[in-house]
Amino acid sequence: MKYSVLLAVSLSAVSLQAQSATPSPPQSAAAPAWSPSKDIGVFVFGKNGQTSDQQLKDESDCYGAAKQQSGIDPKAPAAAGKTAEQKQAEQKAAADNAETPSGGRVKGAARGAAGGAAIGAIAGDAGKGAGAGAVAGTMRGGMKQREASAAAKKEAAAKVAAEQKAEEERTKLAHAEGLDTFQRAFAACMDARNYSVK
Repeated sequence: MKYSVLLAVSLSAVSLQAQSATPSPPQSAAAPAWSPSKDIGVFVFGKNGQTSDQQLKDESDCYGAAKQQSGIDPKAPAAAGKTAEQKQAEQKAAADNAETPSGGRVKGAARGAAGGAAIGAIAGDAGKGAGAGAVAGTMRGGMKQREASAAAKKEAAAKVAAEQKAEEERTKLAHAEGLDTFQRAFAACMDARNYSVK
């Protein structure tokens, strides 16, 4: 029995020695949690065999320097534009405030009365003809005025919609130009540290 216990203890000791002598697999370097170059959409390559840790440190330093020098935060979203409701409200306000023609009924009545009087004179009753012509002219003048008013409102709303679209394009362009400025500042800093930035 002593022999079996001694043998068991010896085997356990040999087993532990074998396990501790076995080299553990090499630890792979963990990828950085945040890569400034990937964040701003550029590729960075070391010219002097810099390590990945050194490159990450240099990228972080240059990211901060570019942010400070350019005054641009590439992580900041583009300025928010107007909502669809705001745009519609502005377009409606422009249509409601559009300058619309007036006096169409009066002008139509006058033309109609003149034409009706001429026709009535031929028929023998200029007064009745003038009255009938005035009524018809008023209706025609009113219809033309409504059409002109609708066209003016539609034109005012379309003008505001075009201005809104142009404003959105200017905002997008300013944001893109800001990112380009930031990328150039970042690239200049990295170039000074012997990296190629594309």
